[in-house]
Amino acid sequence: MAEPLKNQFGVDVPCKIAGMISAKFHRFSADAFVRDALDGYEFLDLMPRGLKIAQALRRHLPDDYAEAVEILINSLGPKLEKTENFGMAPFLYLPHVCFVAGYGLDHFEVSMHAQYELTQRFSAEFSIRPFLERYPEATLARLTIWAKDQNPHVRRLVSEGTRPRLPWAPRLRSFQKDPRPVLALLELLKDDPELYVRRSVANNLNDIGKDHPLILVETAHRWMTDATDERRWLIHHALRSAVKRAEPGVLEVLGFGKNAKVSVNKASITPERPMIGDSVAIAFEITNTDSQRQRVLVDFRVHFVKANGKTSPKVFKLKTIELAPQEAVQLGKTISLAEMTTRKHYTGTHRVDVLLNGCALPLGSFELTND
Repeated sequence: MAEPLKNQFGVDVPCKIAGMISAKFHRFSADAFVRDALDGYEFLDLMPRGLKIAQALRRHLPDDYAEAVEILINSLGPKLEKTENFGMAPFLYLPHVCFVAGYGLDHFEVSMHAQYELTQRFSAEFSIRPFLERYPEATLARLTIWAKDQNPHVRRLVSEGTRPRLPWAPRLRSFQKDPRPVLALLELLKDDPELYVRRSVANNLNDIGKDHPLILVETAHRWMTDATDERRWLIHHALRSAVKRAEPGVLEVLGFGKNAKVSVNKASITPERPMIGDSVAIAFEITNTDSQRQRVLVDFRVHFVKANGKTSPKVFKLKTIELAPQEAVQLGKTISLAEMTTRKHYTGTHRVDVLLNGCALPLGSFELTND
């Protein structure tokens, strides 16, 4: 089992922050701050630990917010020099963004400057969201400027901070309702030179598609015009959830015809009666029945039985294959039936389909048992 993230954000974090601030602000009561921050610290998860330190900072820095933020900014370490493989080191500044989000909403300019500096060392994607809610026009105008910034971490903040469904953060309901302001920012970043930024753009567009599938398809189709390989990758990544949902029009954007001219043979699902905790192997053969070469997107879908006896489909990505006329290819995958935090298994008949360019054909079924 993976070690909880909070264990990598231990008691050394407030101690290190205290040392950084003391070096720049000699009146800072480091010992009192650390005692305050660590009171009950061991019982908290990662994000609450960041908030706990931020609250201690508010009590031990000057009462004037602008002065307190200036001290924090002056105490920061060097900017990130790369865009990947950071580890947990940048999380040192999680309390700083919590501080800005929690206490800086009445100080727009000071807080925006603070986030500009912080996002070059960690990420201000969490702290920018309250400002988008209170000052939507002013914050969007600032993000429009930042979309052209030389620093890739600043540009990524534009796309990541505006994600309507950003993990670990409250949703931006106004953008879920009307994503047009976000799409205007993504237009500025869709050909960003950094994969780090383009991946964030794709994730944002994927978020938008969960609430507005037609807008996702329209945007992806438009972006495909004169697209570079890099932009094509972005579009494929943005459409990944829509492909699993078999949204109308998605596969056409990706260049797949509506109906694959293939036959499915030699299907097998073994064992026929697996137990919860076992695995099941699904295999089949696909043959190109057309006289032309075909490119076929092949996935499969398992209809998992739920607690109420009904079923819920889950799509498993397989591969894209190029088939010459009459060519046959063997495909398959083994699915774990072990209990997971994201999926609990129940006994009953589980139907299995193969998806060919999004069109479903039944492969068979297996009977999941508990004995």
